[in-house]
Amino acid sequence: MEDIALKIRELVREIKRPVRLMEVCGTHTVAIFRHGIRNILPEGISLLSGPGCPVCVTSVRDVDTAIAIAKAERVILTTFGDMMRVPGDSKSLLDARAEGCDVRIVYSPLDALRMAEKQRDKKVVFFATGFETTSPSVAGTVLEAGKKGIDNFYIYSVHKTVPPALRALLDSGEVRVDGFILPGHVSTVIGSHPYEFLVNDFDKPSVITGFDGPDILTGIMMILRQIASGRSSVEIQYVKVVRPEGNPRAVAVLDEVFEPEDAHWRGIGAIPGSGLALRQRFSHRDIRNVLSLDVQAGSEPKACSCGEILKGVRMPYECLLFGKACTPEKPVGACMVSSEGSCAAYYKYKAVFGADKAE
Repeated sequence: MEDIALKIRELVREIKRPVRLMEVCGTHTVAIFRHGIRNILPEGISLLSGPGCPVCVTSVRDVDTAIAIAKAERVILTTFGDMMRVPGDSKSLLDARAEGCDVRIVYSPLDALRMAEKQRDKKVVFFATGFETTSPSVAGTVLEAGKKGIDNFYIYSVHKTVPPALRALLDSGEVRVDGFILPGHVSTVIGSHPYEFLVNDFDKPSVITGFDGPDILTGIMMILRQIASGRSSVEIQYVKVVRPEGNPRAVAVLDEVFEPEDAHWRGIGAIPGSGLALRQRFSHRDIRNVLSLDVQAGSEPKACSCGEILKGVRMPYECLLFGKACTPEKPVGACMVSSEGSCAAYYKYKAVFGADKAE
């Protein structure tokens, strides 16, 4: 890592101006802290966290809808554990379970399908969250439910896709960023081609990067090399896992079951074509077509800066609630809930960037 750090310092001197990079993925945010990357980087490089935490970007209304589903008669709502504490307008799924709703944690959508197979008298709903990393497994589970004739299995899809969110950020003009550290896990599915607009439309150097210390530093070095040479491209540092074409089988299953739709991102707003809806032939699996739900649009928590943090406009410690009214034990905003959330990562590793900023 010392050799890479030396090359980074040389490139920074060559560039002769401050450089702002955005790590899109929440896992990268945590890894950057865990490996002490900020301590290694020279002055002149700033790292911003992006909207790459699926828990963080799940909107208030989506959480409220999941709660409304859980309240319906003879319904079992299943979800990943990190969604349990995400705040809706007035409560979370954890609160709903405490009030008597049947909300259960599963580790995969197949767990929910097996539950539906065993309890045919209940509607078993999987709260389908996440990016392109998890959505192919949900698509495969929908297909498996059809093959097995399990007609009491449903999903509520609030899946998000990463490339449209990055386009929306750049189109907004709110965030100034010189390059992108692109997500490794998402890219194992979609490859590098869907990011080409970052270069063609916005001239932003970008590198798909792995998650250990040398991976991240090498990715940063590759971006700086592009900047220093005055070029822009989408490169793959994570070559042991990511191919330019991605995983064609996973993409094919995803495209068979889902189609793009507009989606609302917490704190960011509606982003065209950034969600995944079940195609018409699978619409009977959409629980919203089965239950009569009346969910009003909720509001973001007052004084919470989660939206600005997800867009890279503010740092977590710049939020008035950070480390005071909002902590991982009692989160106000979604960015403090997941371990991959920017606020949760900054709170856990606050000594790295200055404990005084968290007080």
